[in-house]
Amino acid sequence: MSGAGFRLLAVHAHPDDESSKGAATMAGYAAAGAEVMVATCTGGERGDVLNAAMEADPHGRRDLPGLRRLEMARAVAELGVQHRWLGFTDSGLPEGDPLPDLPFGCFALQPLERAAAPLVKLVREFRPHVIVGYDENGGYPHPDHIMAHRITVEAFEAASDPARYPGTGEPWAVSKLYYDRAFNPERFRALHDALEAAGLESPYAERLAQWLEDDAEGHQPPPPTHPTTTQIECGDFFDRRERALLAHRTQVDPEGFFFAVSVDMQRQVWPYEDYSLIRTRVDSTLPEVDFFADVTA
Repeated sequence: MSGAGFRLLAVHAHPDDESSKGAATMAGYAAAGAEVMVATCTGGERGDVLNAAMEADPHGRRDLPGLRRLEMARAVAELGVQHRWLGFTDSGLPEGDPLPDLPFGCFALQPLERAAAPLVKLVREFRPHVIVGYDENGGYPHPDHIMAHRITVEAFEAASDPARYPGTGEPWAVSKLYYDRAFNPERFRALHDALEAAGLESPYAERLAQWLEDDAEGHQPPPPTHPTTTQIECGDFFDRRERALLAHRTQVDPEGFFFAVSVDMQRQVWPYEDYSLIRTRVDSTLPEVDFFADVTA
């Protein structure tokens, strides 16, 4: 991994997203001497307690948003990265048929320029060489994830243009934009096969079966649809990724999905985190093993 002199910005929708998507990559680059920043769009105010062991926690019952901020601080400390809140309100995940309207004033309902302005300001201040965000589906179709995608693309395009977003700092041209592929089918298949070969139950069987069924019926392939162009080898930092996830105690069940495969098996089977290079302002040669390949610090 490239290190000193380079800057990486990762854009996420809620606290805990940074720890389930690209966390080991960020920890690895930070350890190599790069400056790494996480931008979190919302405070996760409309989230629920997803870890049964925390349901009776008095702090969470009294002030879940405040507790999630403390969890976020612990997670970024585990990863060794910087952090910035963008200041928007969680939209919640609408459920029902028909779906209810999103709450007034939430992140997903903001006009694009209003939602993107704090991120453009951060880009012009932090001056990252690389930005990592979500694909058009948001990784999964939560309205805040989709809006996070939209403002990430907007900031990449607009931050270099002095005529756009006046008053948010001097222009800065980001060299590369990547989409995260944390939930790519290839990784799930490799881990599933390794678990079955070891005689262990796979938590991925149902998801893989659904994807195969969708393909057989001619449906769109499972998101994300962008191919992997860039694999960052970061197995040495999987333990930090797990500790960062566990820091989000209200959101992450230590017996749950994220911990179904041991760190040692993950290092043997898939010691990477995967990304798609979407935009580049430098001559990039694919495939890549380093975000900062071909970038001048």
